[in-house]
Amino acid sequence: MIKFALVGVVNTLVGTAVMLVLYNVFGCSYWLSSAANYVVGSIISYCLNRWYTFRYHGSTWRSVVKFTINIIVCYLIAYSVAQPLVKWVLSGQSVSVQENVAMLVGTVLFIVINYLGQRFFAFRDSRAE
Repeated sequence: MIKFALVGVVNTLVGTAVMLVLYNVFGCSYWLSSAANYVVGSIISYCLNRWYTFRYHGSTWRSVVKFTINIIVCYLIAYSVAQPLVKWVLSGQSVSVQENVAMLVGTVLFIVINYLGQRFFAFRDSRAE
């Protein structure tokens, strides 16, 4: 869990920086900015978690496919929940404030469900079963 947390800190910081810069500096949409976060973060996460965290020795293609499915599911769940929830809680705030908070809340939700998906789905070693 410690290794996953370290990798998570690295990819979360890089991905969040990309997301907030795209949204606040370049004016990209909420969905494009948060998606870019997870494209960049996912590449970092896959590489580091495969070799460093889980020391997965299974098929590369199989793990890439399973990891991609995991990321897509986690992204859709996290950001589909975060945006409406934050809009409801912060209904009196500006759209910019709501979307910045929603991106951060989505990031936290994503991290939690992503760990479970990587640990028990993407990098599960079938030899251990």
